[in-house]
Amino acid sequence: MNQFRLLWLVQRKGRRFISNHFSSIQIIVSYYIIMTVVSYLLFCLPFFREPGSHVGFIDMLFMAISTVSVTGLSTFDINSVFNDRGVLLLEVLFQIGGLGIMMISTAFIILSKRRISLKQRQLIMTDMNQPKLSGIVRLIRITFTIILWFQVIFGTFFSIYFYYSGYYTTWSKSIFFGFYQSISAVTNSGFDVTGDSIIPFANDYLFLIVIMFLIFVGGIGFPVLMEFREWLFFKKKKRGLPFRFSLFSKIAVLAFVILFVGGTVLIYLLEKDHLFVGMGEVQRWITSMFYSMTTRNAGLQINDLGDFQITTLIVFSLLMFIGCSPSSVGGGIRTTTVAIIGLYLYAFLKSEDKINVFGRRIDDDDVKKSIVVFMLSLIMCFFAVLFLTATEDHPLIAIIVEVASAFGTTGLSLGITSDLTTVGKLMIALLMFIGRIGMLYTLMLFVPKETRDIGYEYPSEKIIIG
Repeated sequence: MNQFRLLWLVQRKGRRFISNHFSSIQIIVSYYIIMTVVSYLLFCLPFFREPGSHVGFIDMLFMAISTVSVTGLSTFDINSVFNDRGVLLLEVLFQIGGLGIMMISTAFIILSKRRISLKQRQLIMTDMNQPKLSGIVRLIRITFTIILWFQVIFGTFFSIYFYYSGYYTTWSKSIFFGFYQSISAVTNSGFDVTGDSIIPFANDYLFLIVIMFLIFVGGIGFPVLMEFREWLFFKKKKRGLPFRFSLFSKIAVLAFVILFVGGTVLIYLLEKDHLFVGMGEVQRWITSMFYSMTTRNAGLQINDLGDFQITTLIVFSLLMFIGCSPSSVGGGIRTTTVAIIGLYLYAFLKSEDKINVFGRRIDDDDVKKSIVVFMLSLIMCFFAVLFLTATEDHPLIAIIVEVASAFGTTGLSLGITSDLTTVGKLMIALLMFIGRIGMLYTLMLFVPKETRDIGYEYPSEKIIIG
């Protein structure tokens, strides 16, 4: 009895020490580091491996980081290293990496009907990138349920579709790959476990449209999904009354649509007389739409990327750099960051001091954060490209795509990942990890838990700009 009490006291003091000396961001990042180590150890177990397969330490660590960050880049052929149990393990890790450690752990706490402490709520708020504590547990419960139902429903749909369409001749294979495609698309993981990605489905428009929809579900942002659900229930209960979406949801959806439509048109115009020659008009537009969506975070492909023009690959890199919405499964600088910067430039050109949109004013602090995230992310990726051009013997465009893909946690590549040097792999792995936790949290990781306010301001002075 005394031993249990002693253990309880040690755990309590340990939690108190961590809470007093480390910020929520530092604790969350440490959780992802621990999860990476656990993933690495699991990948090394023979239970999940094909007999005789051998992968070096750096390559397996790279795989662990890529899995936890749901990027999709790999330095080896997954199909020849992991068995079916290994693929199932990947699907579990996709959930943890895509939905977030705190969402998964909180879902289990809710199911076990245990009390969620204030500190746990603060960690959830940090991991989910939410501005306030109120409603955070409800967001977890609703979002987790929505995501799980989407995976189950469309996993069942793919299983039936694969079998009766003749893609797989047995129910076991159809179910296995059906649920893998569903989970992979919703979590935007993009790992290729067959060796052909989804190239065999290049002309299957129904499959591609469903995949694009699932990518959208995973990347639009968890708060948007919750508000859309509330809107549906609100319409049923209180017909005729207006429902107000939050400013975040409006900007996130608007930015997502603009980037999707703009990317589709650009890809179509660039490739209609090149790669798309010989395709029908419908196939051209479907392919353009698919790449405009998958480059935002999913990393799935229906063509060899080497067949695209360099200009198109630059567009791909830009879309990967931007990524998905905040509080989603995606990485990159996030859509709202680009939207706020665009609105700021528009307001500046109109000589307006404040950014007003949808009947609301965007807080000045959010504008500052957006500019900092954009500039530092751009600088980091620029220096990563410079570094890799010095250490790797690959074309510049291939390096640019690799860097943007890693930072955006997308997973598209021109096939140079496995040929990178050790330092090159570590650089890409670092970009994947930063892309998962976000540039803003990466900066705040090094900020002490308590910062002192100097309590006074210096006089301002004008300088010449431009």
